[in-house]
Amino acid sequence: MKLTVFPIFLLVVLTLSIPVNIAAQNERADGYRGLWSRSGQLMEFGYKYSGGLATFSSQHTPLAVYSAEANKTFFIYSGTKSPEVSHLQIMISYYDHRTNRVPRPVIIYDKMGVNDPQDNATISIDSRGFIYVFVSGRGRTRPGLIFRSREPYTIDAFDQIFRGEIVFPQPWWINDSCLVLMHTRVRAGRELFWSTSVDGRNWSAGKKLAGMGGHHQITNVNGNIIYSVFNYLPGGNRDLRTNIYLVKTDDVGKTWTDIDGNPLNTPLTDIHSSALVKDYETDNKIVFIKDLNFDRNGNPVILALTSGGSLPGPSGDPRELIIIKREDGKWKSIKVFNTHHNHDMGSLFTGVDEWKIVYPAEPGPRKDGTGGEIVLWTSNDEGETWRKKTDVTSGSRYNNSYVRRPLNANSEFYCYWADGDPEQISESRIFFTNENCDRVWILPYTMKKNYARPQRIK
Repeated sequence: MKLTVFPIFLLVVLTLSIPVNIAAQNERADGYRGLWSRSGQLMEFGYKYSGGLATFSSQHTPLAVYSAEANKTFFIYSGTKSPEVSHLQIMISYYDHRTNRVPRPVIIYDKMGVNDPQDNATISIDSRGFIYVFVSGRGRTRPGLIFRSREPYTIDAFDQIFRGEIVFPQPWWINDSCLVLMHTRVRAGRELFWSTSVDGRNWSAGKKLAGMGGHHQITNVNGNIIYSVFNYLPGGNRDLRTNIYLVKTDDVGKTWTDIDGNPLNTPLTDIHSSALVKDYETDNKIVFIKDLNFDRNGNPVILALTSGGSLPGPSGDPRELIIIKREDGKWKSIKVFNTHHNHDMGSLFTGVDEWKIVYPAEPGPRKDGTGGEIVLWTSNDEGETWRKKTDVTSGSRYNNSYVRRPLNANSEFYCYWADGDPEQISESRIFFTNENCDRVWILPYTMKKNYARPQRIK
């Protein structure tokens, strides 16, 4: 295959002593154009991940929130002016479920030359309807930022309210009174932290959750309980990521426990603590955590991918998509299917009668690249057995990747993703599907008017 190569944090924001000198752009774009990017150097079977990365990564969550009060799904993505320019712009928009239209998206912030999707953003909405956008960033030239909407349930204008280090921000509005920001800092490896705020402006000093040499984390909330699922990076080496751990808190971080409620001392430093869900290191397997959801009893269900190696191509096979769930007080791992790329990314839905995984499970036009054709897999016995139900996409021009689940997902805008050519710079479009995954829409790549109906393509 011939490829073309192209050339908190110290959220010790006590009173925002860090200068606030970066304004929100608050400009309207003329369409939905996703970011194209790639990671690392070209290898025999491509890049570690590449293509349309507008909805990257699993560690950026939530990317979208459905608001029943506004009857809109507000969503974040990484856009760009054009494929040739291809630098990251933090974009926000919404799907109006009353009118079935989208507005021209708002450029909240332009990263000005940076095209690394690790700087993507996340979103949260408080009880009064104010929208918060958390931009990932680790330094002065690429700062982490927090923006807040000037008015409830509107995207017309945002104000910057924080600047500092926020890597992979994961914000959660808890108990109608408090924001908890789970995040990473790059210190002795990628270490996990949390911080809290009642107004989004003034934050408690960031406290370390785990520091075993490095971690990748996904969090989610069930009621007032925050769960964190993470792996660890031996010696800080991302190519060796392994094991799965789970911790939880029901008091916004005052105390942390394992799944059985046994207290844990933070920061976690013991790789064999009671937080360990599954030891994959002894099996010489690396682990990519994809999603975290909950069964009907509130028990966590983990979606992950295990692999034999970090490189793209057959050296990592078999790559298995698995779920890990609780049964009779123990963890149980179940294989769903084999997949082809470490950085394929999909979402897990755990309904009462049916569980769903929406995932790029079939090869796309670039079979060795990130993503592929989106497929709906379902289970009617709480994840014990799975079957392929329908092809969500087929005959695509490019690979589809990073299928994302909105918080409180509405049946009309059930999940969304981007496409792109993983081999070379291309345009990247944004798509979404409904709950049955039998209809697909594309957001307008170019808009001449302020509002438009997404085009149905399936």
